[in-house]
Parts: sequence; C-alpha cells; structure tokens
Amino acid sequence: MSWCGWGDPAKARELPEQIRKLLHDLLGVRAPDTPAAAIDDVRLPPVALPEPALAALAAVTGPAHVLTSHEARLRHTRGKSTPDLLRMRAGDGSDAPDAVVLPGSHEEVAELLRLCAAERIAVVPFGGGTSVVGGLVAARAGFTGVIALDLGRLDRLRSVDAESMVADFEPGVRAPEAERLLAEHGLTLGHFPQSFEYATLGGFAAARSSGQASAGYGRFDDMVVGLTLATPSGTLELGRAPKSAAGPDLRQLVLGSEGAFGVITSLRLRVRRRPAERRYEGWRFESFRAGTAAVRALAQEGPLPTVLRLSDETETMIGLARPDAIGGGGSGCLVILGVEGDWIGHRHAAAAAVLAWHGGEPLGPEPGQAWEHGRFSAPYLRDSLLGAGATVETLETAGFWSNLPRLYDAVRLALLGALGSPLVMCHVSHVYETGASLYFTVVTPQQGDPVEQWQRAKEAVNAAIVEAGGTISHHHGVGRDHRDAYGAELGPLGVGVLQAVKERLDPAGILNPGVLVPQSPPGI
Repeated sequence: MSWCGWGDPAKARELPEQIRKLLHDLLGVRAPDTPAAAIDDVRLPPVALPEPALAALAAVTGPAHVLTSHEARLRHTRGKSTPDLLRMRAGDGSDAPDAVVLPGSHEEVAELLRLCAAERIAVVPFGGGTSVVGGLVAARAGFTGVIALDLGRLDRLRSVDAESMVADFEPGVRAPEAERLLAEHGLTLGHFPQSFEYATLGGFAAARSSGQASAGYGRFDDMVVGLTLATPSGTLELGRAPKSAAGPDLRQLVLGSEGAFGVITSLRLRVRRRPAERRYEGWRFESFRAGTAAVRALAQEGPLPTVLRLSDETETMIGLARPDAIGGGGSGCLVILGVEGDWIGHRHAAAAAVLAWHGGEPLGPEPGQAWEHGRFSAPYLRDSLLGAGATVETLETAGFWSNLPRLYDAVRLALLGALGSPLVMCHVSHVYETGASLYFTVVTPQQGDPVEQWQRAKEAVNAAIVEAGGTISHHHGVGRDHRDAYGAELGPLGVGVLQAVKERLDPAGILNPGVLVPQSPPGI
C-alpha cells in the first residue's frame, strides 16, 4: 500500500487536463507550490524505546518480528484521512511509532499487553491502516514509547461450520483473502466497503464497518457472532449463541471499540452462500427528495435489494458514482440498484416496480456495471486531486428518515460557511427501516495550511451534526477526529460509562490512548 496515498501505487493516475481546467475554472484550484516528499525525506522522531524494552518485546515474538527501520515505522504512521496524507506528503512523520511488533498468536498478544502495561508502552493495534478518523495516532505523554501492534501474522481461516454457517477467522486476514478462502467452501461474507482491498477483518469489527452491500448482507457488526479479546487485564471470550437473554451483550461493547479496550484475536462470523448471479443497474429520479422517498419505501416495505445507493443532484452531475469515469454524470439523481442470489429475476422485478411507482426512470445495466467496476477506486481519485492542489475529504453521518433533510442541509451549510464555495456532494449509502446514512464528499482549493483549513471545517461540521440530531459517525468510527463530538452525543453519564470500561480492561491506559474515549466533559 502506498505510504502517502491510497492503495497500489501502480494504480495512481494523473488527472486529465480537462478536469484540471474544470477545477481551476470552477473552484480556483491551483497546483501546489512544492512537490510531495520522497519516502526517505519524511522526518521521523528518534526511537524513544530503550534497548531493554525492545529486547523484552523481541523475547515475546522473536527478534525478526520487532521492526524499527525507517520504512517499517513510516508505513505504520497514521491512517488514510486527507490530513494524514497531507502531513505525509509534506514530510511530517512525527506520529510514527517507535517500533512495529508482529505477534503470531493470541498468547503472544496477551503477553505483549502485559509487558507494555508494566513498562508504560502505548499500543496501537494495526490492521490494514485504513482509518480515516485519526484512529491510529496514540497520545505519547506519560508513556515510555509507542508501538504499532501489527496483526498481519494472525491471518488464518481456522474453521468453517457449514451447518451453522459460521466461519472462525484470525483478525489479520484481509478482506479479499477472506473472500477467496470462503469461496473454496461456496461461501461469502458479503462485506465490501470501499476499503475492501486493504482492510482486515479485525479492523472491520473494531470500527463497526458497513459495506456497500449492507442492504442485503447487513453491517459487519451484524455478522459477528463471537470473538476473543485480549486485554491487559485478561481475556474475554464472547458469543456462545447467536442471540442471548443473559444480560447485556458484551460483544457490542467490543465492536466499535477501535483498539481502546483490547485487541481482537479471533472472530466467529456469520457467512452466506456465495451468489450465483449479481445484477446491478441504474435508475434516475428528478430530485433527491423523490429518490429518498423511493429508497425509503424499499427499506420499509421491501423488497430490500442487496445494494441500494442514491446520489444527490451534484454527485450525479459530477459522476462521482463512477469515479473511474469522473465528469460523465447526468441530470437528476442516480440510484444504483443491486440484486444478488436466488430468485434474482423475481426480486429484481419487485424492486423495480417500487422504484417505477415512485417516479424512477430505468437507465439499464450500464450505470450499475460502471459503478461495480469502479466501486473501490474513489480513493485513488482523491490522491490525484490532492496532487492537483485540491483538498478532498469525505465525512458521513446517519439519522432517522424524518430528520434526514435537516441533517443534509446542516452539513452542507456548515461546509459552505467554513470553506467558502466548496463542491459538496452527497449520497445515501446505507438504508434501514427507520433511517439512513448520508455520505458527503467535499472538494475545495488548498489555501494556506490545508490541514488547518480542513480541521476548521471538520469542527464546524461535527458541531452541526450534533446540533441537527445526527450521529457523529455511521461507519468511519470515532478515532481522534470525532472524539469530542462523540462525547457530546453520549452526554456526561455515557462518557463516564466508557471511561469505567476503559479503566477496568486497561488500567494503565496503554491501549490506543487518546482514541475513542473522551477525556473531559463532553462539549464542542
């Protein structure tokens, strides 16, 4: 994975000249004054961990699995948010861990946590490194040093229970490999977020990931029926049955905990039969309001398709639903409809009838196939835009159907107020009977310090989301970027509950310090 961008560097591409001209004419985007730093020019702080501490870590995993090289540390620095990438492109590696440690078993993870608690070493669990909310930057104050706990060696499919439709995985398995392993059994997870090509199963669980086919397969937290969590205080084994009335479900406490409560070392996941056929197509609606009414009808009354996405007028016009062919959009609002599995003809006809009844115009398979082809390529477009001098970032929220228009307007107004005249696009990315998520993409010229420029806008949007009654994150997580707004969403008592859980499982506070758990009374 690229150290200063997204994904495979070989897939990076320059923006066509006509797109550069459009950005300049529409938004005033100009090429940056200085080129991006080379990997050897990125400034990293000296390794703070003393040799005895490094030797103790190596005694647990073996010396070959404790890395302190410039490249290893750099590739485990921060995540993939736009501010993360802007800092790396500027040569700023100040958040680099002192060492990268790769355990090979649950027992090694547990021993490392005990050692780090005793030695006051902060631990950042690291999967695919795809966090976009500052979830991989630990606070250093009060600690001997920081390690990135890379779970890449925990990469096995341990068992498949075909009768119960449950697969037991280690957390470091990347999503494409999980699909390959399950395909050998005729199975699938059906979890395809935009980070699919690089993220790990443990990361999906830790961040409450939601995939592009969530309408049909559910969110990742719907798929987790059991897990093992290593903590400095001991091990939690959770999930004896699909559902239980034996008190609160502690699985839900771990899901979304972002490595602040413990390290997930195994996952028991619900799987499905691999579909023999998939069909994607496009529909056009006159307005975002009309399209929203149609997708709400499908979510509430059915039949619910596997994929259901609605772009607003601006996103449709720009063509962002087809990021590999940007600029080729049309008028109105585009819906992507996807149907998979058995009885596909019947299910497609029933869903199409609902869309048509609400005024939808069928566009045929081409828009759906184009979306499927480019569904993982939008982050590459972001890298190209950053190189051209535009700040590009995404943010998301969710709310009840009745409150969605207010939430949509609040986010757009906050961005316009903070950035002047940015390009703001939105789509409904995940639907439920009671509400939906809104996923925004923002493009604006880089001005002054682009990191500070975006942070101001992000603070304004966070405040607007809380004030408008939305949740601070639907699937990106909390990290550092949303921590204070998350505190405001929870309220003082909720924050106190989180702090109490943290204190019980991680008394020394070594696990991802500064991430997720608000440290002060909530407020924005």
